[in-house]
Amino acid sequence: MGGSYVTMMDDPTTIFYNPAGLGSLSRTRVSFGFFKHLLDINEGYASYGTEIPNLGFVGGGVEYINYGEFKRTGLEGQDLGTFGAGELALIAAYAGELRPDVHYGASMKFIYSSIAEVSSTGAALDLGIQYTAVPNRVLAGASLRNLGTQINPYMNTRENLPLDFTLGVSIYPEHLPAIVTINLHKLNEFQDNFSDRFKAFSVGAELSPAPNFQLRLGYNNEQRQELKIGTSAGLAGFSAGAGFSAGAYTIDYAFTSLGDIGSTHRISISF
Repeated sequence: MGGSYVTMMDDPTTIFYNPAGLGSLSRTRVSFGFFKHLLDINEGYASYGTEIPNLGFVGGGVEYINYGEFKRTGLEGQDLGTFGAGELALIAAYAGELRPDVHYGASMKFIYSSIAEVSSTGAALDLGIQYTAVPNRVLAGASLRNLGTQINPYMNTRENLPLDFTLGVSIYPEHLPAIVTINLHKLNEFQDNFSDRFKAFSVGAELSPAPNFQLRLGYNNEQRQELKIGTSAGLAGFSAGAGFSAGAYTIDYAFTSLGDIGSTHRISISF
């Protein structure tokens, strides 16, 4: 859905986008996903969410990315074999109810990154809120992600974590089994032109022609601009997918176009 997840509900993967979403879980849920990126780059995740009576909602997750294998060379180009690179994040989250129409959430993340024999670690906090503006019709949300710092930097270079403040809204049209979501990402980043602050937006739509079947479309404007080659972007930034439920199990698939560069595929299973 183009990355428009800040107002998604009843899904344990919300801890990766807005921990307040855990507060909408209708039951205990577990989800696993695999993301086939370009070349030999692979990514995956696992997430869990449940309600503890008289305490609130808790969840946990892990996500990783393996950047594949790289050729190692010496100062004069001699072949020294290969090396790898990858990143891992461990997440613990909590969500509660401020009042019946407002949920809040927070998550702590430990981050590990490595390139060959060198590594870096970091810690971050995610904060989020969801507000039911119109019952069964409009849900608004906000999240602040990656509020933290490196614990141990690569070599002597200390870098900022990618802070991201996102606002979003989900609209449930009357008499139509669908959801339309709109998100504004990276609103914290300074831009010379005020209107440029809103270029990092995404739009998603989900249609349920049957109770156990969903069709999805998405568009990510920032991704499309970054993947433009010359004046052509092809279908870069557009995505499509579907989901199917059988009993307690759900399987989802998504295809994302990267324009002339290629495409990516992701699949997830939850129960």
